Amino acid sequence: MHNFHDLIFRGTYFTLNALTNLNRELLNNLQEGARTSDVKNLQMLQLQKVIMAVGMFSIFDSELQRNLSCDNGFRRAREILKGKGEFELEIQFENYILAINVLKHGKGKSYQNLLKKDYLPFEMVTPTSTFYEEGDISEIDSLIKVDDLFVKNCANLISQISNSILT
Repeated sequence: MHNFHDLIFRGTYFTLNALTNLNRELLNNLQEGARTSDVKNLQMLQLQKVIMAVGMFSIFDSELQRNLSCDNGFRRAREILKGKGEFELEIQFENYILAINVLKHGKGKSYQNLLKKDYLPFEMVTPTSTFYEEGDISEIDSLIKVDDLFVKNCANLISQISNSILT
């Protein structure tokens, strides 16, 4: 049987490396001449990171449901973390669950809950702020900034939680 959290960790770093190499190639192409296809491909790379993050959390929920024999893997995992006194990990998990929900659903309940937080380990567009950088042609319209660090944090979090509750 495969070890999901090990595979997701390996797959994340492998894929991000491949995306970084492709990003570098596309930026080099733009040095020679501006092509719309290169700009769109740079944006596609950013969207691929969003898809990775949302996908890994969706599959993680399924893995938790299967391994914990429950209907809501995230809820059960958070209960276990609280029961073990791993409050920081549980809070971090909650923040990323909310962020993933914002990526999937936009400005709904999860977005409103994140707005109430004093600190977030990632950047988020608020009604009074933005993280868009002038001149960044690869940027996509998203409420959560999904960069390499965000994706790596998702994989690391899944690994930490799996090691805590599934071992």
